[in-house]
Amino acid sequence: MLSRLFAPKVKASAHCDLPCGVYDPAQARIEAESVKAVQDKMAANDDAAFQTRAIVIKEQRAELAKHHVSVLWSDYFKPPHFEKYPELHQLVNDTLKALSAAKASSDPATGQKALDYIAQIDKIFWETKKA
Repeated sequence: MLSRLFAPKVKASAHCDLPCGVYDPAQARIEAESVKAVQDKMAANDDAAFQTRAIVIKEQRAELAKHHVSVLWSDYFKPPHFEKYPELHQLVNDTLKALSAAKASSDPATGQKALDYIAQIDKIFWETKKA
């Protein structure tokens, strides 16, 4: 009897853990843009000290981008999103792999590839916000 008295009258659900507006692929994009910018600068500068600092910054920014993509995948995207966009799991995996490649490389093409994948996630993300 007490359980019925204190039972919730309305069951609420949400598509994300916090109110909308907390998650945004722009965070990952900004970090990935930094990775590519560092790669571009590395190609134009032969100074060993500069190269060493650039590698550290590039690797940190790539890890931050991977973090932001992972948070979107684990906290924002929910089963209805994966049903509507069945390619999303593979896209996130490809994005994380591309960011790992950019982290390990000074070739700006690897940074651009990561940005291209993030742009695809961004497109899906904003489509889910319309629903």
